[in-house]
Formats: sequence, structure tokens, C-alpha cells
Amino acid sequence: MAKVRIKLKSMDINDLNKICTQIKEIASRLGVPISGPVPLPTRKLKITTRKSPCGNGTATFDNFEMRIHSRVIDMPADDRVLHAVMRLYVPRNINIKIEMKD
Repeated sequence: MAKVRIKLKSMDINDLNKICTQIKEIASRLGVPISGPVPLPTRKLKITTRKSPCGNGTATFDNFEMRIHSRVIDMPADDRVLHAVMRLYVPRNINIKIEMKD
């Protein structure tokens, strides 16, 4: 039977967890077994910049970091669940990708 893999990425972990619980609730309500959400390693993007805009002065630096959280959910390909997931409201800061696997 075909399977569906849902990949979710976001910088805001609270929104990401809300969407994951909504997908889990949809699957449990329709009686479809799922595996996940599996947390993947958090990607950390770091940037170091000078505090002084002109480049003169003391050598002081600012450190900025952006964290990208990822989750993976696997489930069998069921039309009822997929239609419900596609109708789900997903905030703009969450990247969702749905793949079909054999």
C-alpha cells in the first residue's frame, strides 16, 4: 500500500507542534495509524556581525542565530485523511511538504 510522508519545517516551534497535534487528531478521528511526528535535528544558522556600522572603533560583535525545527509524519495514503490535511489552515511561517511513497 502507498504511504504518505508529511514534512514540516518552521522557525516557531509552538506553531509547528500545534499543526502536528491537529494532524494527529485528524488521523485518530478517522482511524488511520500514523508514525510520528518524529523530530529531526534542529538546524542552527549563525551570523556574526560588527556592532559598529562604519567599521571603526572597538572590535565588538553581535551574534545572531536562527533555528529551523523539523518534523516528519508517516501514514498510509487514505483519501479522507489527505483531504482533511489539505484543508487544514497552515500559518505562513510553516513550510509543509506532502510526498507519496511506495
